[in-house]
Formats: sequence, structure tokens, C-alpha cells
Amino acid sequence: MPEKVSIQAKDAVERMSAATSEAANDVQQSYAVGLKGVQDYNKKWMEFAQANTQAAMDFWQKLSGAKSPSEFIELSTTNAQRQLTTLTEQTKELGELAQKATLAAVEPLRTGFTKAFRD
Repeated sequence: MPEKVSIQAKDAVERMSAATSEAANDVQQSYAVGLKGVQDYNKKWMEFAQANTQAAMDFWQKLSGAKSPSEFIELSTTNAQRQLTTLTEQTKELGELAQKATLAAVEPLRTGFTKAFRD
């Protein structure tokens, strides 16, 4: 009887050790995927910042050449509409990128938890 208990305890410790190792691997994989998502998000944000800065410089250059108040207003209105459209598109793209990165980062954990509770 003591041998049977010892074997069962050893088996339980081995299963627990394997489960802990798998959980650690899942967390590590989740972290790596999450880091990649943050890097992609930051890269896209920087691209947008550069494009927006260039657009602002172009606008000010055009505005400085305005010959009349009506041309000034027309340039300003056109720029405001373009900025609103651009901002809307950029916000949508960044939101989608953030959602994709978040879902990808938690996927290894979700899969690991599902497997752990199934086994």
C-alpha cells in the first residue's frame, strides 16, 4: 500500500511539473507575441506621425502662399476635411491593430487554459 501511494504521489508531482512547465511556456509565448504587437503598433503610430507632420508642413506652405482671404478659407476648409478623414482612418487602423495584437497575445494563454482543463 505505501508503494502505491508513493507511485501516485510521484505521478501527481510529475503531472504538476509538466503542467507548470507548459503554463510557463504559454506565458512566455504570449509575452513574445504581445511584444511584437506593441512594436507593430508603435511602428504604425510613428508612420502616421511622420505623415501628419508632412501634411501639416505642406498645408502651412500652401497657406503662406494664399493671395486672398477666400483662398485662405478654402485652403483651411479643405485641410480640415482632409485631416478629419485621415484621423478617422488612422484611428480605425490603430484600433484594429491593437485588437489584433491583444487577441494574438492572449491566444497562447487561452489555448493553454483550455488544454489544462480538458486534460
